[in-house]
This record gives sequence, C-alpha cells and structure tokens, in this order.
Amino acid sequence: MKVLVFGASGFIGLSVAQALSRGGHIVYGVTRSEAKAKQLAANEVFPIIGAPTDTDAWAHLIPTIDVVIEALGGTVDLRTIAVTLLNAVATTAQSTRPIGSPKVTFIYTSGGWVHGSSTDEVVSDTTPLLNPIPIVAWRPAVEQAVLKDDRVNGIVIRPSLLYGKDASLLDSVFEAAETGRQVAWYGKPGGRFSLIHADDLADVYVRAVEKAPTLGGLAIDASNDTTESVEDFLQRLIQISGAKGPHGWIEPANPFEEALATTVLVRPYLAKSLLGWQQKKPGLTDGLPQYYAAWKATHNDQPKDKLFTPRQ
Repeated sequence: MKVLVFGASGFIGLSVAQALSRGGHIVYGVTRSEAKAKQLAANEVFPIIGAPTDTDAWAHLIPTIDVVIEALGGTVDLRTIAVTLLNAVATTAQSTRPIGSPKVTFIYTSGGWVHGSSTDEVVSDTTPLLNPIPIVAWRPAVEQAVLKDDRVNGIVIRPSLLYGKDASLLDSVFEAAETGRQVAWYGKPGGRFSLIHADDLADVYVRAVEKAPTLGGLAIDASNDTTESVEDFLQRLIQISGAKGPHGWIEPANPFEEALATTVLVRPYLAKSLLGWQQKKPGLTDGLPQYYAAWKATHNDQPKDKLFTPRQ
C-alpha cells in the first residue's frame, strides 16, 4: 500500500513510518527539515520537504495514495491544521481520482485525554466523550469531522501516554533523576498512567492501515492492557537511577501539566478484536531499566563505555 504520513519526523510519526516501511509498504513522509528528510530517507521513507499546508508539495501523490496519516505534534495549531489538512486531502482526492476509485483513508491521531479524568470510571473505545481534558476539549469535534466526512474513509486512533525510546513526555522526571533533583510527577498520590510504548503504537497504525477498508467511522483507543500506578513508577525510578528519595508531587502550573496529572482508566477492546493487536513491550515500570537507559543514551553525549547501566 502507498501511505502518506504527516508529521513523519515526530515521535509518533517516525515510529509509524518506520514500521510501515518494515512492513513492506511504500511510505512518503512530510517534514519541514532537510536534516530530518535525510533521516527519513535513511529509513527507506520517501521524504517530502514542506509544511503540511503546502499542498503543492504532496498533492501529486493523492491520485494513487491509499492512506493518509495525520500524526502532527509540536507547537503547530493542531486544531486548525487538522481540519485544514482533512479538507485539502478530501478536495484533492475528489478532483484527481477517477470515478469509482476507493476512498482515500484518512487516519487522524487524537489522544486518550479526550476521555477526561477519573480515578474510578472505566472508559473504552466506544464510551461517549462527555468531559475531555480542557487542553484537548477541541479534539472530539475534529474526530467527528474526520469520521463523518463522506469524502474519505475516516479513522481515529487515540494513543495513551507514550513511553520508550527518547520518552519525550517523561523528560522532566528522567532529567530530575539523572541530575540529583527530587523525582516528582504532577498531581497528587493515587494517580494512574494509561500508557503505550511507541513501537506498540506503531503496530496499531500498521494494522489499521492494512485493514482500513473495514474500519471507516471508528475511533480506536491505543493503550496497554492495564494502567500503572504513578507512585510505583516514581519509586522504581529512584531505585534504578540512584536518585535520592522520597518522591514528590508537583502542583500543575499550566493546562499541559494539568493534563499530565490526570488519570484515564482505559480498557480498550477494538484494537484487539478488530486488528488482532497485542501489547508486546513491557510496561513502563517493569521495563524501566531499559527505558531509562534508552533515554540517557539519546540525551547524553557520553562515550559508549560511560553510558548508564541500570541497577535491577
């Protein structure tokens, strides 16, 4: 299949593009950076340099493309750009694809925070989105725009908190452990993480791409089988890093930190029942020695023989 990935050099997009390429698909990746374009090419992904809204850079692919994946992140205006991109892809497809052609599949990357926060209410893929976290309160409307647009075969994937590799969302707590500051997380005791490893998430996307014609109109939660105690994670990090305990808690100072402090008790089922997906990577706490080591390897300039060896 031919797949076009927007955000292909980001934390989600790069893992997805790499996994699709390994799976034998022809993958095109949009990135703004020439340096990251070289990284994509080295991973057997055809790079396209330009902004996602630069239609001239990628429109020529739409007549024969099978799947478009929106995996944008960073500081861009995600709300506006998601709808703009959806309309650009749909309009281009209508005007360039022969009558009777299969619809282009458009996979939109949302997130688990749309379920809101609760320490006792379990949610799943088909739970109504009644009270999303404020910072992503706009996402349900974008999800519906994708799912209800009859010009495309719309699918939504909602990743939980990502871990593994350079672990960008865990930067602050890993850095605190490394530099001798207090190991702490946002919120209060009793919180739980809903999580998924970057590689396991990429597997969800590959399976969704390959089964796309049967998934139109569905929102799929991408999350590990069970949630994890934030306190257990913090204590384990102190143990393996040698940081001084006890762990602490940080009062959120902005909407993003408030989101990180939330608990979402996700029990997904569509990825398993429809995609045949299974979690393969160890959970965050169980696999923390290797995940912390990986983070240090990507954040330090130390010689290889000086890199961190975790204590079990």
